[in-house]
Amino acid sequence: MTLVSLADRLDRIVLYQAYPQSFADADGDGMGDLDGVTARLDYLAWLGVDAVWLNPVFVSPFRDAGYDVADFDRVADRYGGDAAMDRLLAEAERRGIGIVLDLVAGHTSDEHAWFDEALSAGAAGDPAGDRYVFSPVSADGFVPVPWGGRGFYKPNFFDFQPALNFGYARPHPDEPWRQAVDAPGPLRNRDALVDIIRRWYDRGVAGFRVDMAASLVKDDPGHVETANLWRDVHRRLDRTHPGRILISEWGDPARAVPAGFDVDFFLQFGGEFDGMPLKSLFENGSGTVHEAWPARDAWADAAGRGDAADFVDAWSEARDAIEAAGSRGIVGLPTANHDFTRLVSGGRDAVQARAALLLVLTWPAMPSIYYGDEIGMRYLPGVGPLEGSSLGPTYERAGSRTPMAWGADEVLGQRAHESRYLPVDAAPDAPTVAQQLEDPASLLHFMRKAIALRRSDPRLSARSHTAVEVTGYPFVYRRGGSLLVALNPAGRPCEVAVGGRGILLLSFGARLDGETLRLDAFGAAVVDLAR
Repeated sequence: MTLVSLADRLDRIVLYQAYPQSFADADGDGMGDLDGVTARLDYLAWLGVDAVWLNPVFVSPFRDAGYDVADFDRVADRYGGDAAMDRLLAEAERRGIGIVLDLVAGHTSDEHAWFDEALSAGAAGDPAGDRYVFSPVSADGFVPVPWGGRGFYKPNFFDFQPALNFGYARPHPDEPWRQAVDAPGPLRNRDALVDIIRRWYDRGVAGFRVDMAASLVKDDPGHVETANLWRDVHRRLDRTHPGRILISEWGDPARAVPAGFDVDFFLQFGGEFDGMPLKSLFENGSGTVHEAWPARDAWADAAGRGDAADFVDAWSEARDAIEAAGSRGIVGLPTANHDFTRLVSGGRDAVQARAALLLVLTWPAMPSIYYGDEIGMRYLPGVGPLEGSSLGPTYERAGSRTPMAWGADEVLGQRAHESRYLPVDAAPDAPTVAQQLEDPASLLHFMRKAIALRRSDPRLSARSHTAVEVTGYPFVYRRGGSLLVALNPAGRPCEVAVGGRGILLLSFGARLDGETLRLDAFGAAVVDLAR
């Protein structure tokens, strides 16, 4: 079996995120599983994606949807166990699709054997070598241990997710739990992290997306020591397993990629402006909304009052920082994710979202398609909470995690089953794969063409030259000198002077009139000016 190497074509690949609980159910028990993903590989190959990222599939009590890992080396029974993973890896490899797993690097579940061992050691200390951060006295951000006499421990997210000890950037003798990054415990955890990744690479995994990648070293101004840690990890992995990729959940590509990652996505958080570059594009006050986020007009809204300038500026900063660091890594841009609102949410429908989806697939970044966005699946309000999905009174993530809308009892020869995880969108006009497969004018077919164009035209490489002309309506930029992209998510028509005669390679609601590109409301086009 020849491993799918993603690193060798990092600037051209299209990633697809499949939330395993909700993507596809092979055994009919109502819960998504890995055999379900395997059964849909032909669909994903038809769509044209290069790699599939799966949210955590490891053994877990699932109080945080699998981000509370109890065993990094075994697949949870509800997903089919290790045998199902082996089948998925083999079948994905046969189709040239890489499988990217999700690694929770900064913490474990409080039901992990490591935590049990640490508590069993009592006040005498941890025989496994300070796996976690314990304090004998109450300290800021610490919570009481449930038993065992260790006093208090530092959680990394929820209280049931104790932070693994990778050290503190600023140790202090008055606080002995603030160990240096090169103390035995932190170094042992770093070695364990590398070993976990290597074991999965040995099994055929093509890469990892790393959850909360910026959280490992504590009290780390500027994330200097965290960056040193990840550069060290990446170097060690490259020596033994070249060709794999590490994608970070950092939300600040200008910092994360020079820190040793191949890709970092703009996210709804991260960086100096708390995710504003991505939110300024897509966030419209519906779905997963933190009450502290300021209201603003999103570029992708029909009102046409937003602007993509903040996004472009942040991307330019990241590109310059990556180049200055001598990195071969790139920025990532998602359509949505399991923590953020789908593009189709609130008052935004799938017709309006088409321009935003084409932005993701033509921008100089790694595109990540969140499952169902290729058919315009909607954020479903009023569902949840489930498995830690709720982060606040208006921040409910369950609506972005509902079951993939296959739509028919059989789609591409595979059965579709009802979900017991979260409800499906039962609205009469809810989009489905089955319906859109039969409609050549559907969003699904448009997305397939856009993915094919992305993969086949070198001018759309993430490293190809980009010149931005307008950041409003329409958003206009040139790729590779002779490819013009014009995107109009607003509910009013507009025009673009293309500066020459060209041909439409891909369009929706667009037509060329001599040297003028006319875009209808919600229109979008890719124009080749080299022919």
